[in-house]
Parts: sequence; C-alpha cells; structure tokens
Amino acid sequence: MAYGVHAYVDDPRNATILIAVNDTLVPRAQATVSVFDAGFVLGDGVWEGLRVHGGGIPFLSAHLERLYEGAKALDFEIGLTPAALKARLFRCLAANGMTDGVHLRLMVTRGIKATPYQDPRVTIGPATIVIIPEYKTPSLRPEGISLFTSTIRRTAPDMQDQKLNSHSKLNCIQACIQATKAGADEALMLDPQGFVATCNSTHFFIVRRGELWTSTGDYCLGGITRGNVIRVAEAAGIVIRQKNFSLTDVYGADEAFVTGTFAGLSPVREVDGRLIGHPLTGPGPIPGEMTTRLAALYRDLIGQEIERP
Repeated sequence: MAYGVHAYVDDPRNATILIAVNDTLVPRAQATVSVFDAGFVLGDGVWEGLRVHGGGIPFLSAHLERLYEGAKALDFEIGLTPAALKARLFRCLAANGMTDGVHLRLMVTRGIKATPYQDPRVTIGPATIVIIPEYKTPSLRPEGISLFTSTIRRTAPDMQDQKLNSHSKLNCIQACIQATKAGADEALMLDPQGFVATCNSTHFFIVRRGELWTSTGDYCLGGITRGNVIRVAEAAGIVIRQKNFSLTDVYGADEAFVTGTFAGLSPVREVDGRLIGHPLTGPGPIPGEMTTRLAALYRDLIGQEIERP
C-alpha cells in the first residue's frame, strides 16, 4: 500500500484552527474563497509550504523571495510588502497559539474575476491571500519510501516553466496518480531528454561511491530544502555534483533520498522495484550513512536560520 511522502499524524487540534483569509481570521469550517477566485477558476496563483520550529519559521526570507518572484513572473501584485506578509503569518500563528510542529500553507492568487475566464484583465479585486496553519508531524515508513518513474515529463521553460511554484500542478498530479496506481509512494520524473529531474512533490538525490548527485535543476522548482542540503554538503566537504544522470545511475546508487520542507530528508528504499544499494554489496541500512549525516547537518542549519517575529 502506498504511504505517501507527506503522510502525517492526525491531530484533533486542527479541527478548531483559525485560518487567515486575507486580513480576517476565521474558523476552519468557515474558511472559504469565492467561486470566481482566479485560484479556483484557473489555478492562477503561487504558494509556499513553511514549517514552524521553536516559535519561528526557518528560511522564511528565501521562501518569500520565491513567492514574490513567482507572482512577478505571473504579473500580479501580492499587495503586501514582505515585512507585512511576515507579520500576518506570525499573527496567524499567535492567534492559534502555535509555536512548534506546525506546517503552514501560504497561498496567493490573482484575486476575484468578473467572470470565469482566463484573461487577467477581467480580475476585479486585489490578490487573495490565505494562510492555513496545521499541526503536522511527518509519519514516514522507517524502511524508506518507494518511487515509480512516471511517463509524465517535466516541461521546458518555453512550455510551462517548472521554476514557478504555481497552483497549477496538473503534471505533478498526473505523475502522482501513476505512482499510486503502481503501488509506490511518489513519482520520479524525467526531463525532456530522459535524464532524472525531480519527484512530483519533492527533490531527488542519490549517493554514488561517496559522491552526492542531484539533477542540474533545469527542470525543477528552486527547492529551498534542496538548496540547503547542497549548501551543507559543500560546507562539510562532501563532493556534490549537479549533473545529468540516468535511471541506470539511480538503480546502481548506494543510497537515495528525497527532500522537502515538510519532512526534510526522507530515505528511498526502492525505485521501479529495484532496491537501492551498491551492485556488489547490496542494499545497506535505511537511512544510509550519507543520508543520516546530511539529515543531521540540515537539522543543525534549521536551528541556525529560524526567523522569528
């Protein structure tokens, strides 16, 4: 049975959380947006996933930079300065008494449309900003996750630029469906040339003969966790290669893991039915030595770069 990279422990406190819809805090059951909202009509918007640790949000400035860059690419104004948006995030957390073990979904759409049509010129209101805070503790299999290589490819920038963290995630959803039907936890996605790119909701790394490999990033979202793992690896003197590599390289890897804001580093047990491990010595412990080391370095970095109100 597929388990899911974003599996979490259900928390009854989430039933009574307050959600920020624009500048109003409303109970979860009453949190709604218009059926004419551009996000609902067209998936026209950008979003970020954030974690709360020790009363603060790690790497918040990097997440907001990506959010504002995405809105600029889609040619709409968020309507708040980054400082004002940060303040709204922390007000939402304070209203819920949340200080740790929380996942935030920050969503910004183009706003309300006069009619359900794609042309941005029929937008008649300011951007819609929604903040959903939830108590979420990751609940992953200790033996690692399984991946299935999807036939859905990552697209080139002249099609739909994968750098955009847009609400429209249909290609990733299709890939995820394929993986689920195959009994896997998540989909591994290839670029237009057939090289390994990323997963449908996380970034992908392999370890080969003491080196850390990941894709060039040309067909990936600019992952915050991905970038921070590269950063701590470089600081620790680990050889990191951002390069093209194929599924053959993956099948013969010593270790593999995925990264994301929600769960950090999650070890991969198998890809397309092949157990990950050295071809001569076979699979090792899960998580592997390199994955364990990098996860510790990443946790240390979180502690150093928490932004508080």
